[in-house]
Amino acid sequence: MHLVERVLPHVPYRGDPIPLPEPNAGTAAAPGVDDLLLAPHPRLLASVLLAKARGRCGPACAFERSGGMKTRKRLWIGGAAAGLTVLGFASTLVGGDDAEASTNSSQSPSLPPECETEAAPRPGNPPQHPAECHGNPNFLADGTAVMTRGDVASLPTQLKNQLTRLACRPHSTLPIQFYSEADSPSQLFQYYLLDTNDFEPNVFTSLIPGVNNTAMLTATGANCDLPTVAAVRLVLEPKEGLPVDPNDPRAFIDIITDISGLFVINNESGWYEGWMIHDLRVAEVHEPGQDGSAIYGTITPNDAALLAQMGSGNNVPGNFFTVDGEEPRPPSASDNFPDRVTNLVPLQLSMGAYNSLQQSDAHQYWEFNYTTNWIHPLYELPFTGGFPDQSATDPATTYQEGKIGRKASIVPGNRIGLNKDPQRTIEFGDNPSLPRDPDRFDAEEDSQREFRQRFIPSGVAREVFLNVFQRLDSFQPGVTNLEQRLVAAYKAAITVADTNGDGIIQAAEGDIDTCNAKCFPATPSDECTDSDSSCLYLPATTYNRFAVTREINDGYLAPRFAPSQRGWVLSGNRVEVSPAVPASAGRDSDDR
Repeated sequence: MHLVERVLPHVPYRGDPIPLPEPNAGTAAAPGVDDLLLAPHPRLLASVLLAKARGRCGPACAFERSGGMKTRKRLWIGGAAAGLTVLGFASTLVGGDDAEASTNSSQSPSLPPECETEAAPRPGNPPQHPAECHGNPNFLADGTAVMTRGDVASLPTQLKNQLTRLACRPHSTLPIQFYSEADSPSQLFQYYLLDTNDFEPNVFTSLIPGVNNTAMLTATGANCDLPTVAAVRLVLEPKEGLPVDPNDPRAFIDIITDISGLFVINNESGWYEGWMIHDLRVAEVHEPGQDGSAIYGTITPNDAALLAQMGSGNNVPGNFFTVDGEEPRPPSASDNFPDRVTNLVPLQLSMGAYNSLQQSDAHQYWEFNYTTNWIHPLYELPFTGGFPDQSATDPATTYQEGKIGRKASIVPGNRIGLNKDPQRTIEFGDNPSLPRDPDRFDAEEDSQREFRQRFIPSGVAREVFLNVFQRLDSFQPGVTNLEQRLVAAYKAAITVADTNGDGIIQAAEGDIDTCNAKCFPATPSDECTDSDSSCLYLPATTYNRFAVTREINDGYLAPRFAPSQRGWVLSGNRVEVSPAVPASAGRDSDDR
């Protein structure tokens, strides 16, 4: 269990607040905005280095003569490593003459060891790479620029090194900068480091003899087979009037994903998609309601007794729930779909779609809050390719049964296939005169808010899975077919917020400020005597894993082949940062 607890650290549903520093605390060592403006652009520094190496120093060296660069560095030129004495960034120094610069150069941040090796030219590897790859001759400037940047300088070493490593590699743009959206810096409270090592190899991540070993590469393997790696940063916006605790579902959180080593997707409108993953835990035990059903977010004592009898007894409150009752088994490179797979039950929150740039780097920004913390309709799972239909411990045979994509979920509601109902399609389908827009969440007039949501709030999605997997006594005990339980569970769970009974949780119904007497535990507010709707949302800190998938337009909102890893290209585990650290530089133009 120690290994599993390390890989999947316990995160309470409503944990203690993660300490945040006082505004502006701990930022003195990080370069300020003025320092960043004084620092040369990486391309300018590169041109100075090249000019000096060739014995020419024209206008590009003007910045150096002014004392703007003072340290010793090395640079790859023409595929060879040439040791050059050059001057470093002003942002790493307060000032002084050349003697001071010589003394301070030994204190400049050192680049991670991967920088030099992964920036170097690499030999080709036919047939996928018939010619050599040229590397990044500007790695020294690029890596130093990111490592000393204001939003990176105070980050934990492991994360800072990963971002610097991405900057040193061939890229079209450097890892994206976080800008403050409040008077004090945004606060990094968790991150994920991603690679291709911890799930079963697939055609997107591996060369499989007889399948794709002579075919062109389409996902990983860029830049002559540099490993595909990524970093995901989560920062809290400490805005006035908003929570400064990331465990609070009202908190506003920004997320940036930076990836190196994914080819651009060109055909059939394909894309990459990030997913924050919440592995289901065994729920709190509570006495049932008056009708004998479980209270929202809980299981009954009878449910708990049945769960404890499964397997070796893993399924007790607080533990990660497993479909076989055995010790949690996260996805592994040794898996063999569909016979040997993880026994965890994931809820997967989409980070939205994106693509890669010319040099196979990808960068994406996303906002996490109660308007976006919504999960795909879980009734899609029987048609995605990785969900068993009879028992949770059976192999998924969706493809073999010809069921992948058989039904459509394009028209929202409490079940799949509603596109076949003309009246329903007219009422809730995509209207050319009023296009469906899930981002139109808020408005002064509720009638102007979106009402055709296909997603459901993350806490409601958790409620669906509690019905399916954990309420073995309190929810339809006579139904054992997994697919049938899922269909019934979805319809039952959304009633917690679907007040008009149309099978959709509309924006006005799912708003966190909407009063909801069904919420448990209750969170009263000035406007709501019983409770607001905070219970509908899982905190960001409960998403213990992260993955990136290679998607194709199949019409579903669920991950490709969900809940399996057959469409994955990257994955990683949550790392908590406590106390949080400053992780932004400069000010966003629009603080909304």
